This record gives sequence, structure tokens and C-alpha cells, in this order.
Amino acid sequence: MAGAIPRPRASILEIAPYVGGEAKIAGVARPIRLASNESALGPSPKAVAAYQAMAGEMFRYPDGHAAELRRALGRRHGIDPERIVCGLGSDDLIHLLAEAYAGEGDEVIYSRHGFSIYPIVALTVGATPVAAPEKNLTFDVDAVLALVTPRTKLVFIANPNNPTGTFITRDEMKRLHAGLPKSVLLVIDAAYAEYVTRNDYESGQELAGSQPNVVMTRTFSKIYAMAGLRLGWSYSSAAVADVLNRIRGPFNVNIAAQAAGVAAVEDVASVDRAREHNDIWRPWLARELTALGLALTPAVANFVLARFPAPPKDANAAWDFLRGRGILVRKVGVYHLPDCLRITVGNEDEMRAVVAALKEFLGKA
Repeated sequence: MAGAIPRPRASILEIAPYVGGEAKIAGVARPIRLASNESALGPSPKAVAAYQAMAGEMFRYPDGHAAELRRALGRRHGIDPERIVCGLGSDDLIHLLAEAYAGEGDEVIYSRHGFSIYPIVALTVGATPVAAPEKNLTFDVDAVLALVTPRTKLVFIANPNNPTGTFITRDEMKRLHAGLPKSVLLVIDAAYAEYVTRNDYESGQELAGSQPNVVMTRTFSKIYAMAGLRLGWSYSSAAVADVLNRIRGPFNVNIAAQAAGVAAVEDVASVDRAREHNDIWRPWLARELTALGLALTPAVANFVLARFPAPPKDANAAWDFLRGRGILVRKVGVYHLPDCLRITVGNEDEMRAVVAALKEFLGKA
């Protein structure tokens, strides 16, 4: 028809594009960046060296199967590398799972305050995103199971959750899986798993290793401090891994990221240092903010979620104030938490700076 223009699937235009945490402030050379849950200590020096060593090889195609990286991950976690698929961050794999297992007329369930990528990927493939209510800002297994219908194809859970920092236990995860039809794929997004030291937590590896309808996704963006390289992986049944390998890009992980990933996985001491740092400074930050009268959720990752009072000392005013002091934290209105700010655990100087700034903002300096 004359004058017609290409039109996307209608659900695409319903998507509010994902907006990451800010990284720059005009006039500030090096702002304190506490908006994106990046690791406080930076990447392993061995990973940096491995990345730099690939500079002369950039004209070569990478290994399309990321075999060495999958073997390294298999050794580190005691799992079959043939059931690992690597991608451009775990969100890439989440997109691929939605593409493979959901479509027009289907439903995808996630929790109301869950990672905003989940409704985005559902709408991308024409499925309907279904938000389940939470209990105390925590994934509610019963609420999710009550929403399952014959149209449900996927259930996404971030455990620990972003942006709340809360988690469900191993037993609750097993109960969630047991309550789902075998035709529903349970995707456990364990981006922050390495930070959790509780003995009642499990990353999802057990279920993914034993159940055909469970996938665990992981990332190198958090504790490994490689967010800029876009590297993630999934572990699942051989059948699900086969599906992902059929639709992912043939050379989806670049040669330098693969080399850095292998080195990072093998540098266990670097990961231990990052976890130990977080175990000191997350509780410290939580205590300091609580002492200022802010309400915090019980967090187990590398950030805290703080609720602010009503105007004029509300979350928006606090965000503006911190930004004026060269400090970037994350607004979470898109997660239906407009009265909260998410604050990443940074290094000692950064933690002391954000607490000092909030004391000033709240008039308690």
C-alpha cells in the first residue's frame, strides 16, 4: 500500500526502554558511582592482563562455542560444561529464553519489584507480562503459583532480587518449582549469588542440574567486575542448552571477554576479596543509614535499598542532593518504589562520603 511504513509488533511499543544507572555528572571529572551495583574493588588483575593480551588477536573470530570458558566454569562450579551456554551478559540469555519459550498469547510471570528486564523480554516476544505481588518486598511463592494459567510459559525470579536485595531460601525455591507445571520454564537469575553467604540460600544450580524445566543464569558483571565486557552464562538441562545454542549469535562472546572470563573464574582469591569487602561495608552502610532514620530492606547482595520520608526530604530530593555532591545512586520508581533509593556498596571512601552527604541532607550532620 502506498505510504505504508514498516510497523513493529504492537507489544514492542508498550515497552518502556530500560534505563541504566547514570555514570556522568556535568562538570564532575570522577563522580562517585553507586548506581549500577558495580564491584567496589574492580576486576581481577589477572583478568585485566588476559584481556590486554588479546589485543593483537582482535582480527580473529572468537571461539563460537566459548569452550575454554565453559570448561573453566564447569571446573569452578562442579557442573557439566556441555550444559553451559555463554552470552552477552545474563540479560542476553534471558532475552533468548523468552524468544525460545514464549510468544503471542502466552504469559510470563515475575514479581512486582523484580528486575525490569523481565517484562521487557515478555513484551518483546509478544507475550503478556504478569506481575505477582510481593510480601515484605520479597518474592512470594504462593502469589506466583496462584497466577499460573495454561498460558504461563516462563517464571522469572531474581534471587537475590534487584533492586530490593531480598531473597528466598533453598526450600522456598524448591516449593516454587514443585508447584509449577512441568511445561513452565523456571528461570533463576542468580546475578548476585557470589555475594550470599547464608546457609539457607542456593543459587539455583541444584535445581538446574536435576530438573528439565529450570535454568540458572549468572553474570560476570557483579562480583567479577566485568560489566563493560558483557559476559554471562546459563546452566540448564542439555535440551534447554541445545535450544539456546540454536538461536544465540554464532560468535556472541568476543575473544577478549572469553580470555578475561577464564582468568577471572580461576582467580578465586580475587572473588574472595570482593566478597569479604562487601561483608564489611554493606552492614556498615546499613547501620549508618538506619541510624539516620532510614528504613532498609534486609539485603544480601552488594547494595542496600533505603526508604526516604515524605517531602521535602524524599527520595527525589535526596537523589538531587547527592548528585550535587558528585554522588550517583539509583532511583527505583520504575520498580514501583518511588520513595526509595538503591545504593551500591563502594570502597571505604565512597561509603563514608555518601553517609556524610546524607547526614547533611537529613540535617543530622
